[in-house]
Formats: sequence, C-alpha cells, structure tokens
Amino acid sequence: MDRLQAMQAYVRVAELASFTRAAESLGQPKASVSLLVQQLEAHLGTRLLHRTTRKVQMTQDGLAFYERCKDLLADADEVESMFQRDAGQLSGRLRVDMGQALARELVLPRLAEFLRLHPRLELELSCTDRRVDLVREGFDCVVRVGPLGDSSHIARPLGQLSQVNCASPAYLAAYGTPHSLADLAAHRLVHYVPSLGMKPSGWEWFDGERSHSLAIPGSLTVNSTDAYSQACLNGLGLIQVPLSGAWQHLAAGRLVEVLPQFRPAPLPVALLYPHRRNLSKRVQVFMDWLTQLAGDYVR
Repeated sequence: MDRLQAMQAYVRVAELASFTRAAESLGQPKASVSLLVQQLEAHLGTRLLHRTTRKVQMTQDGLAFYERCKDLLADADEVESMFQRDAGQLSGRLRVDMGQALARELVLPRLAEFLRLHPRLELELSCTDRRVDLVREGFDCVVRVGPLGDSSHIARPLGQLSQVNCASPAYLAAYGTPHSLADLAAHRLVHYVPSLGMKPSGWEWFDGERSHSLAIPGSLTVNSTDAYSQACLNGLGLIQVPLSGAWQHLAAGRLVEVLPQFRPAPLPVALLYPHRRNLSKRVQVFMDWLTQLAGDYVR
C-alpha cells in the first residue's frame, strides 16, 4: 500500500462524504479508492469511516486522522516541489472555481499562456455562479465576487469591481429613461438571485457611506449572470452589473447606462483558499498569476 496515496484517497472520501464522488475527483475507479481506504484502516487498526447505503461519515478517530492527513499531505507536496526551480516542472491537479463572467472575460483569454509555462499541470476550472464548498468539493482556491461573510478560509483581496445600471435601447424606447429614483416606479428590473426561491434585493445604490435598497417589480428572475445580461440586452428590464463586463456593450451602444448618480456599491473580489499550513507550489503559482492578471480587471 502506498500510504500517501491511501491518505489522499481517504481525505477526498472524508471531504466529499462519498466514495463515488471521491473516485471521480481523483480520476480513479471507485473500487481502487475503496480498497485504499480499507487497507489504510487495517494498517492503522481503527475504523475511519462509518459507511451506510446513504452516506459516509467520519468516526472520531477518522476526524482526528483527517486533520493530521491534511498537514502531512501539504508537507509532502511542498517537499516534492522545494527543489523545482524550473516553473515548467510544476505538476499535478489544480481545481479552481470562479464565476462565468470572470472566467470568460479575464481568465480564459490568457489561460493558454499560463498552461504553456506549466505544461505538466492539470487544471480543472469550474465556472458557476453558486458558492461552492471549497473543502467538500475539493477546490484548491476560488474567486469570490461580493461580501465573503464569515469564513474559516484565507482570503487574498484582488480589488473591487465598479458597477453600473444598464438598459437596452429597445427597453428605453418602450418605457422611457428614468432620471430619478421616483421614476423607477414605472420601470421593471431583471432580478438576479444565486438560487431560485431567494428574495431579490431590488434596486441598490450607494450614497458614499452606505448602501440602500428599493423594491422594484420584475417579470423575470434568473440565477445565471449570463442570462442576467442577456435578458437586459433583449429588452426585458434594467440590470445592475460590473462595468468590466458591460463596457463593450456600452461602447457599442447595445446597452445604455441609466441613473449614473445611483450606482450600486463596488463589489469586492477575493481569492479564497483553505486554511493550510503549507500551500502547494502549484496553488501559489496559480494564485500569484491570477492576482497579477486581475490588476488590469479590478480596481
């Protein structure tokens, strides 16, 4: 039994609470992952996981072992890379999550350059608007736009995204251009929520000290940033979006800024990664590259 490999398998099963999902994330057959964990338990002389037909859960011994495993695996990864002076020697799997717009506008246009520098890296890029669970879903780092809230993870601020209020020329031709907050009573929003069923925040604006919100009706609610922008382009209502993602539409006349005196507060952007004593070299290199890249995108 390769003990490091067995510990890696155990950590993924413990984090995902599933042998099937752990095997998928490791790119191994489920039977192989199950055998590694069984061999590890036999070697340690204790049961690490409670297994039922519905779920997998760590025992008390399993929880204590999991915490030590994370440090040991991070140390092993660091030791393996400490003499790799050639950046092209970086290898292994890197799992990252970010929003669709950020991936499309910032990362994907430059990603080929990064992968050319590090040809042995295997990058898994998740592009979703929902907030993933870093630990349970096995992400090395994620990019978060908006308030972070309470978190046990480490945050590296990247800057802020200015926001604008937009409408399409077709919408303004049909409903007129609002010039004051009172005018919004005759208008409609396209609502965005991270998960359908949540209450939309309404029209938001920042007075220089604090944010305000005004309930505005809307006939459409979406949970995708791409659908949000596309709905506005098709004349379905007003939206409030980062300027970095809207400026090309504004410059081309496909969108028009409205109520510039009532813009929402800028959105903070941060890299978030699990609290670990030692980060692997490949994660550090990717985060440094992304931080440099974000310098031209956020302020």
